[in-house]
Amino acid sequence: MHKLQDKVIYITGGTKGIGKGIAQQALHAGMKVAVSGRNVDQLDRNEYSPEQFLLIRSDVKEAADENAAVETILQKWGRLDVLVANAGIGHFAPFDQLTAEQWQDTLDTNLTGVFNSVKAALPALKNSKGYIITIASLAGTNFFANGTAYNTSKFGLVGFSQALMLDLRPFRIKVTTIMPGSVATYFNNHVPNDKDAWKIQPEDIGQMVIDLLNMPERTLPSKIEVRPSLPS
Repeated sequence: MHKLQDKVIYITGGTKGIGKGIAQQALHAGMKVAVSGRNVDQLDRNEYSPEQFLLIRSDVKEAADENAAVETILQKWGRLDVLVANAGIGHFAPFDQLTAEQWQDTLDTNLTGVFNSVKAALPALKNSKGYIITIASLAGTNFFANGTAYNTSKFGLVGFSQALMLDLRPFRIKVTTIMPGSVATYFNNHVPNDKDAWKIQPEDIGQMVIDLLNMPERTLPSKIEVRPSLPS
């Protein structure tokens, strides 16, 4: 039996983009997959077996939503082995044009949202000696113009993830943050097209997650930067 067969993974922001790519690779690996999002109607449930797949409406900004999401997973499958904190947004503007609402929305989703997901999942992950993977960005170490809100959220997420890794090692819970560069997704209202072929594809990040889960128990890649292999 495959090492990951019937293990349970929860992916936030899993209805499109990177999250959907991770979900598809996890399904291929034989995992039981729960995904959540604010707009779950955009995903065709008929593509997936109800025995192996669970779709949950949740806003990671709301701790109660994430608590309910984890409880739904436990009611269905009785365990949780992996959390992928992927949900994220981007508001990009020069600082003098960035609104307080955009600033707060970015931090609440990209940073506090991860806190909410981890807090909700932690008791179950302690039981399973599980794995937490956060999806950060190269923007977590590389700042750029018009990125005050987004850079702040991703710099914070990298720091949160690395400190969390140290806190949870005694419980035999692994924590990794993946920091992708250019990925061909709908992020920031971009519509993927043929010109995006040079970019990382969502399923590539999904394969990376599966590779991490298959690492020997003694080995923990705690922070991974990933870029397209060729320039644009």
